[in-house]
Amino acid sequence: MSEAPHQFDEARPIEIGESFDLTPNGDQGREQAEPKRHSPIRRVVLLALLVIALAGLGTLGYAGWQIGTQKDATLSTPDQIGTLRLDTSDNGQQTAVYLQTALDAEINLKQTVGAVYADSAGHNVLFFGGTATIWSPDAQLDNAFGLISDKQGAVTGLHKVDAGRLGGTMKCGTTKSDDGALAVCGWADHGSLAVAMFPNQPEAAAATLLRSIRDAAQKRH
Repeated sequence: MSEAPHQFDEARPIEIGESFDLTPNGDQGREQAEPKRHSPIRRVVLLALLVIALAGLGTLGYAGWQIGTQKDATLSTPDQIGTLRLDTSDNGQQTAVYLQTALDAEINLKQTVGAVYADSAGHNVLFFGGTATIWSPDAQLDNAFGLISDKQGAVTGLHKVDAGRLGGTMKCGTTKSDDGALAVCGWADHGSLAVAMFPNQPEAAAATLLRSIRDAAQKRH
């Protein structure tokens, strides 16, 4: 037997101001009207995703700023850098051209330079580098170190060192030569790249010298 439809009590008049419910179940209607509450776990997940997204935007912004401030660079070979003087002899210039040509053939650069420097104590520095917009400085620097590899062996023990005030990345290592171990250091940023070899000099001194050469040779616009 079906239930009789809901009816109002006709015997009792509705008083003014009296409230009444038009739904069969007043409690259920109130429950549906209440807003849904997010669980604490869901709120934590949403906050974590927001933090990750903001961190990603910050990283992209910093990378863009680095590229923008570093990409327009020039390299030169000053006649003198500290105690180092540019070797203008035929042998020095031929070596510089050889280094410059080797780098230009291996890495796509807009401008390349090469030079041989020497001090009064007889210490030589073989320097070569170039400029371009470089998207992956660390990887391109490793490619430049590969130019020094020959039958005697590659540059080994590469590790990062202080890049100095111009930033970017700088690495040093050693390779073999007829006179023994040869210190090799290089830098790269989003606008320039250079490598130098330092015969008969310890690695720590080589890194210091390369920072001095960079300060004198690299300019940003």
